[in-house]
Amino acid sequence: MKLEIGKLPNELLQKMLENYAKVSRNEVLSRPMIGEDCAVLDFSDHLCVVTTDPITGADEEIGALGVYIACNDLASAGAEPVGLLVTLLAPAGSELEDIEKVMGQIEGAAKGLKADIIGGHTEVTDAVNRMVLSITALGRARHGSLASAGGAKPGDSIILTNYAGTEGTAILAYLFEKELALELGSDLVETSKHLLSSVNVVKEGLLAARFGVACMHDVTEGGVLGALWEVGNASGYGIEAEKRKIPILEETRRICNFLSIDPLKLISSGCMLMTTPNGEKILNILHQQDIKASIIGKVTFGKEMVLLDEDRRIGITPPKSDELYKARKLKGRI
Repeated sequence: MKLEIGKLPNELLQKMLENYAKVSRNEVLSRPMIGEDCAVLDFSDHLCVVTTDPITGADEEIGALGVYIACNDLASAGAEPVGLLVTLLAPAGSELEDIEKVMGQIEGAAKGLKADIIGGHTEVTDAVNRMVLSITALGRARHGSLASAGGAKPGDSIILTNYAGTEGTAILAYLFEKELALELGSDLVETSKHLLSSVNVVKEGLLAARFGVACMHDVTEGGVLGALWEVGNASGYGIEAEKRKIPILEETRRICNFLSIDPLKLISSGCMLMTTPNGEKILNILHQQDIKASIIGKVTFGKEMVLLDEDRRIGITPPKSDELYKARKLKGRI
């Protein structure tokens, strides 16, 4: 069976998890499931939260991006980042300076989050044709303070922090720099490229966990719609989101229009999805810390997941290959 570029389809991944990822140890408090990004281990005094993620869709600033994406996963579980294991695969012909550049980015981002680099693996190999980075992050959480994608309850408000498509916008600005500059102007391209520095959502994740938010999910491949589906699927309840309430930067709209892709299905690190029965209270707490946040919908009884677009009810379906990969196929054709 030939697979498309991107995440493994959910129906195939579910079968693999059922067949190959059974939990047998008492210390393991969570089992792998779709929509959950972290594992939780009980080490008596504290819980150890672990996650891992590769960077495969970006070519620029991958060191900082890798740190933020891994630590965002921890924060979505309510865990504070502690240590990072770094695997860096560089293509044949790489220079030492290339590797040092990425490691410098990793070190800078880790320092900002007060996380230590505690190990990993670095290799030059002809198995890759561009730099591939994978980071495993370990975090610490108190008993009773964990959040998960499956924690949503009917009646909860759905909160989205920041803007949809942030990470994807920056990656596309680097990838199509010349084409976008000609069509949309170099100022827009430069502004978009700088969005890579805003994909860190650790602050809002830990803040929300401190105030009792039980459901969080950081928005990555598949975009906001993919994350909404994953929360609904993990919790077993319905989702009703309003398209007009989902914030999108003008840069994102214009780049996505030019490339004919959907910003709501575009990789969106830099957003955190939360559900809570205390929507306005949590919104105010986030705003007091200068965190952009919007209530975009609610959790419902039943299983229906819909996006409300004026008078239309559009079904939210399982995420497929991210729009970023659709755009990558256009490279060289525009």
